[in-house]
Parts: sequence; C-alpha cells; structure tokens
Amino acid sequence: MAGLAAAWELTRTGGCEVTVYESERRAGGVILTEHTQGFVVEGGPDGFLAGEPELTELARELGIGDQVVNQCARGTSLWTGKELAPVEEGRAAAVLGIEAKGAEVAAGFRSFAAGMSQPVAALSQRLAGALRIGRGVAGLTRAGDGWRIAITGGSATEAHGIILALPAYGAAPLLESVGVVAARALAEVVYVPSITVSLAYRAKQVQGRLAGAGFVVDPELVGAQPAAPLHLRACTYSSSKFPGRAPDGHVLLRAFLAPGDGDPAKAAHAHLAAILHLRGEPLWSRVFHWPRGLPRYHSTHRDQLGEVRHRLAEMGPIAVAGAGYDGAGVSACVRSGREAARLITRSMVR
Repeated sequence: MAGLAAAWELTRTGGCEVTVYESERRAGGVILTEHTQGFVVEGGPDGFLAGEPELTELARELGIGDQVVNQCARGTSLWTGKELAPVEEGRAAAVLGIEAKGAEVAAGFRSFAAGMSQPVAALSQRLAGALRIGRGVAGLTRAGDGWRIAITGGSATEAHGIILALPAYGAAPLLESVGVVAARALAEVVYVPSITVSLAYRAKQVQGRLAGAGFVVDPELVGAQPAAPLHLRACTYSSSKFPGRAPDGHVLLRAFLAPGDGDPAKAAHAHLAAILHLRGEPLWSRVFHWPRGLPRYHSTHRDQLGEVRHRLAEMGPIAVAGAGYDGAGVSACVRSGREAARLITRSMVR
C-alpha cells in the first residue's frame, strides 16, 4: 500500500513518469480481501483507525469516498480462561501489537464497503499503465545522478529516483549494496508470524452473546500454554464490526492464531466453540498464513532509521517507505508512501 500511495502521489502532484515493480502476483501486500457466498473475508487488516485521516482523504481523491464505512459494534472483551470480561480498548490493541494512542483507538475503526482491497483496486486501476506485476528488484547501482535497477529475470532499467516500498528485511541488503552501511540495522526489525482464520456460521449456531467487536485472549493465559499447539490470540466478530460482511442470518468470525502444529481451521473452531458456545461445524473456513506479519520495532529503531535517512539524503533521489519504518497501520503506510514521494519530488527539482 505504501508503494501504491507513493506512485499515486508522484503522478498526481509531481507530474512524474512512474513505474511500480511488484514482485508478487497482485498489488496490495498484506491487504487481501476475498468475496465468497455473500461474505466479505479479510486475510489481512480489516480496517483503519478512524482518527487518522490519510486513507479517508485518499479514498476521496480516488472517487470512492462514499465507500468508506464506519465501525458498527464497539467494545472489546478479554478472555480470561473462564469468562469474557470487558477490557479497555487501548489495552486490547496493545495485546494485538497495535501501536496507537488511546484517543486514536477510542475513535474506532473504518473500512470499505467491499473490503480493504477496495482502495488497492482503485489505485491499481489508476496506475494500470505503470504497474509491473510479478517483477521484483534484484539489485541497485548508481548511474550518474540516477539509478540502474536490476529486475528479476535478467532485465534492467534506469530511473532518476527510487522509493523502496519494501519490508525492512528486503530493503536492507539493497541499501547496503549501494553503501548505506547503517541499513544493516533495518534487517533487525522483527515481523511477527501469525495465522488468521475466517469461519462462517448460521446465526442460530451461535449460542453465546457476541458483545462488541470481539475479544482478545489474556496474554498470561496464552503464555502458559505449550508452544507447539495452535492457540488463540484474539477473535473479531467480523459480521458485527462492519456492515455487509455476512448475509442475513449468518455470522462471520475471524480468529487470530499463534503459529504452531495442527490444522488452523480445526483449532480455531475448537477454541471459538468453547468460548462462544457454537453448535455444529462451520459452513466453511478460510485460512491465511502470514510467516512475516506485523513488524515490531526495537527500542533503537527510530534513531537507526534516522541515520539511514540521513545517509540517503546525501545520495540523491532515494527513499524508503512502508510498515517497516513509520508505523504498521494501513493509514501509516499511506502517509509513509506519500511523504517519500514528496521527498523524491523535492530532491529531483534541486
């Protein structure tokens, strides 16, 4: 999302000719929405902080501002091992590794009517002529005042400026290869693995009360369990949290599991059946594996990133953007990408 936002900013305000190299077979990174049997299933983030304006503003620019939807159900519970007890939303966010101020979390979340992939699709359409899907970057070298880029598969191209909207572990070796020694520290950013499982049920199968938007599991309870089995970290009541996520008379739940042994779908259903008093098997389930999920910054991250960016400023039009640097939320990625684009525009007109 950071790369798409950067490219949009460059074409919209910078008047630049842009090429986006996307190593995967689709754009959007961890933003992944599927539509099945009337359900809207999110594999990655299901929303963005309502208190952060970046994604809402971007939606307006793309002509999909009317597709932004507000959170319906509010409030989060804590599963203590015996009961679901109310918990302050800021604490719930911290348990999930979401770094946000209390006021930002209190403002709730927003999403899109067709899911979080909607702005990705809109950006991809606007940038269609510039997108190179399935084309990664294998190396960088200086070429006069600009850059020579080696593309996976053996081809190469040149550019006046570059934005590396890559995970920190992907950007680090490329930057080291052009003399940014401090970039080695970026490889130390930890991307926490996770598994998300979406499960569909008929409403009459849910005997427990789905209060609020979901629950998190007491971290002490999780820590007390063996490391090998799959265990539950949290659950979102997707069909309650945002409108249009499930057909009438149905419920969509999304479980977050710590990686381990076993079948994630069976483990998720077993956990949720015990907590929410579910009857029968799910109508279907969908598992998403994220070997490298949300990044977690170490204590010296900001200083080390500042050192890297100081070195990049001396080298000419090159910048980094994305979740590995300036915040892991979708809005933070949009902000990071657009700021990188503005930096490149300023560098190229000097």
